[in-house]
Order: sequence, then structure tokens, then C-alpha cells
Amino acid sequence: MDSFNLYTKTSPLKLFFMVAVPGAISMIASSLWGLFDGIFVGRILGETAFAALNLGLPFVLINFALADLIGVGSAVPISIYLGQKQEKEANNYFTCACLLILITGVCMGMLFYIAAPLLMRLMGAEGELAELAVRYIRVYAIYSPLTTIVFAVDNFLRICGKIKSSMALNILMSVLILLMEFLCLSVFKMGIGGSAFAVSFGMFVCGAIALYPFWKKKLVLRFCKPHFSLGLVRQIVCSGSPIFLNDVSARLTAILMNLVLLRIGGHGAVSVYGILLYAGDIFQQLLYGVCDSLQPAIGYNWGAGNRKRVKDIAKCCLVASAVISIGGTLIMLLFPEAITALFLKEHEKNLLTMSIHALQLYSLAYLTRWFGFAIQSILIALGKPFPAAVLSLANALVCPITLLAVMWPLQLDGLWLNTPVTSFIVAILAVIILIRMKEKEPAHHPH
Repeated sequence: MDSFNLYTKTSPLKLFFMVAVPGAISMIASSLWGLFDGIFVGRILGETAFAALNLGLPFVLINFALADLIGVGSAVPISIYLGQKQEKEANNYFTCACLLILITGVCMGMLFYIAAPLLMRLMGAEGELAELAVRYIRVYAIYSPLTTIVFAVDNFLRICGKIKSSMALNILMSVLILLMEFLCLSVFKMGIGGSAFAVSFGMFVCGAIALYPFWKKKLVLRFCKPHFSLGLVRQIVCSGSPIFLNDVSARLTAILMNLVLLRIGGHGAVSVYGILLYAGDIFQQLLYGVCDSLQPAIGYNWGAGNRKRVKDIAKCCLVASAVISIGGTLIMLLFPEAITALFLKEHEKNLLTMSIHALQLYSLAYLTRWFGFAIQSILIALGKPFPAAVLSLANALVCPITLLAVMWPLQLDGLWLNTPVTSFIVAILAVIILIRMKEKEPAHHPH
């Protein structure tokens, strides 16, 4: 079945199982590199290296977020153009997006390599902690031009209807990274730099494999002579800005949280916060996988003018998001010790106790997080970046930082509860945005 018929003709429920379920598996597989990173570094290299990883990772992820900005930002107009059967415009957006990712990978890699020591000094890290964090960031920076494309090809493969190919590549990437992590840390004793190299190697190999069918012109999207314009760049940035703002704001918030945690609780508190992020990331990636996989379907049908199918697909997205999130809360509440023990050496009992308590508080976030996230994703797919960006900024920056001050008297408990309270506020904000959108006149057909 070609991608147009897949997204515009298949029944919404069948489409969900054909697209969103493999998409969720795909995102879980692609995110396992972060989990492997944390487990290998925490259990083999110890608490200081694990804390260094958590200090450096937000900066690495800011670089990856730029590729995500371009990938998601180009996927929205590409899907709409394909829905309107304007293949030439879609191919130009695809080609320009790939070139933009390469350019930003080079520029950001150079920037982070040079700035890494200064960034760690500003964080308040000293001695071995700072040295390990700098090494970790710099290895990623060196390989940045070769790795960042992997965050966009996922979107392009799904647009072309290659759902299973996308899933297979993400599984392959996780297996490659797992193997390389073992070799680099356990066999060759390369330290924290080896962990960063292992991940970069897996991303490069899978990015190259994913680009091959596009290069050989075997898919509906194919490379062409690029024609850049200010309007093209503006549309990519506007469409991708909600996800980018969410990613970057979340990393800036994580940096600020680490700064506070270093002063309140030292290395141990930074390690606990890292465990919370790793544990929550599994369910976050499931959410992202479902919502992101359905975006091309929403875009195609929006472009084709089929509003009823858009609503039906959006309902599937919301129901699935609720099931995943509430299930995540239950798992974290029922098995906190088993989850936190993955990242700690056996003798670190005090850290284990602190982590269990923190995870039980943090898990409450997923009772409400699903709603704001799903609505944000649907708005992006409809080409409505402004309300989506409002939700992104509220979730990742404005609410967390405001609550950091409001909940300061609770000390560490206030930090662990920051995300649950933020998610609740964002869910309310999403309801308000939906009510206001319904009060307005129906949107015009996109051009």
C-alpha cells in the first residue's frame, strides 16, 4: 500500500495498529541507548562518572534537539504537500532539511567542543567530575556531523509508509550501541569517552543505512537539487519549534536542576535526578512514539481536507497516550526498587533509599502528562505551532522554573514533585487552549 492510501484510506483503528504500535516500539528501541548509557556508566564506572554523565547529557541533547527541530519541522509540510499530491515541493523540503541538519551538526559540534570546559565551570563542577563531563561532551561533539541525521530519518521513513523499516533500524541501533557499550567499557576500558563513542557509532551506522533508499530513489521522497528560500526555512522552524522548545527548555531546566541539586545534595542528588529521568524516559518515549507516528496521518488528511478522519485519528492518539501514561505511573509506584537498582552499584544503599522515595513522588507526573503532550503533538501535525509552543514552554521551562522557587521550602521533595505539578498545570492549560480553539471559527483549508 502506498503512503497516501495508507494514511487517507485505512480505518483509524487499523491505522493505529499499523502505524502507532510499531512507532511506539521504534521510539522505545531508539531511546534505549540512553538507558544503556546510564546503566553501563553507573554500574561499571561508578557514582562520579554517572553524575558527570547527567551533567553533560543535557548539553548533548540540546545538539540533538536541533536535528529534531528540522526533522519534525520539515515532516509537517512534507506530509501536507504529499496529501495535496505536490511531490516536487515535498522533495525540496526533504533535501533542504537533510542539508540543514548536516550544517547545524558541524556548527554545534564545534561550539560544544570548545565551550565544554566553560560550561562545566558555570555548572559548579570541579576536579574529576568536571573532567569526566567535558570528555563525555567532547566525544559527542566530534561525531556530531555524522550522528544527528538519525533523529530526522525516522520521520522521513514514516512519511513514506516505511513503518517497519523505521522500527527495524531503531532496534538495530539499540543492539549496536549495547554491543559497543559492552566492548568500550568492559573490554577496552575506554571510560566515559568510550560510552559516548559507542552511542555515536551506532547512530552513524543506522543513519547511513536509513538514507540509502532515499539516495537510490526507491521511496516517494527523494533527493533533488535544493532550492532554499526564507519561506521554507521559516516554515520548518515554525513547525518544528514546539518540539525544539520542549527539548531545549527541558534540557535547560535539567541543567538548572542539576545546578541546584549539586548545592543541596551533592553528587548523590544529581545521580538520583538522573535515575528519575531515565526511568520516566521509557514511558515518555512510548508517548512520543505513538503521537509522532500518527502525525503524518493527521498531516496527510489535513492536507486532503478530510476533517472527520483527523478527529478520529486524534481520538486514538489521546486514548493510547492515557493508557501508556497511567500504566507508567503504576509500574513506577509498584516496582521502584527494581527500577532504581539498575543504575546503582550494590553497596550504594543510601542512594537506593533516596532514589526509591524520589521515584514514587516523580511517578505521579504521568497521571496527567499524557494529555498535554498528546494535544501538543496533534497541534503540531495540524500546522498550528503557536499553541503547541505555548504548551511546550509551559511544560519544559516556565512551570518547572516557577515551581522551583515556589516549592523551595520542601527542599529535595520539592524538586522530585516539580514534574508532577508541572504536568497537572499543563493539562489544564491544554484544556483551555482546546476550548478557545472551539470557540473560534473553523480553520481555513491549508494552502
